[in-house]
Amino acid sequence: MLNGRPRQRADVLFHLRTRSPHELWLVIVDASASTRRQQALSDAKGLLAQLFDDAYRQRARLALLTASGHVPKWHVQGLKASAGLRNWLDGLGAGGGTPLLAALGEAGRWLAARQKRFPAEQQRLLLVTDGRLKDWSMLPALDCPGLLIDIERGPIRLGRAKVMATELQAEYRHIDDME
Repeated sequence: MLNGRPRQRADVLFHLRTRSPHELWLVIVDASASTRRQQALSDAKGLLAQLFDDAYRQRARLALLTASGHVPKWHVQGLKASAGLRNWLDGLGAGGGTPLLAALGEAGRWLAARQKRFPAEQQRLLLVTDGRLKDWSMLPALDCPGLLIDIERGPIRLGRAKVMATELQAEYRHIDDME
């Protein structure tokens, strides 16, 4: 180009901007009745609020799945983080059973389909749970790096979340060790 004027055909053709691929953060929140104990879910809400702010600043996309009651429920699927998530977080309550295995299965299928649609997207998993499941034999493998945040509190800790993180091949951290 010469002073902003095109000199050849290539100067006027559309060029896709090069940029780093999008990030997707899949957040699965265990909001079963057991997470009400010792303010575990309340503390997790503070952590999630910070996560949503970080996602907004980094322009990451979010997928949000809660496991409570009888079936897991999607709240957001691959959208950019927004202020509307604060309202959802304020209304998040704990109760019912723990359909965490169903949530992990659902998340695995959704991630696989999304990976086919957006192969360059970098996917990450954040699982917030106290690990208090009655029984699990095999956890589904999720094809992305993950972090399990253990929110189990109280004088008697079962430590199942640590075992779950190992089986999911995810990094493990207790919420008390988070900054």
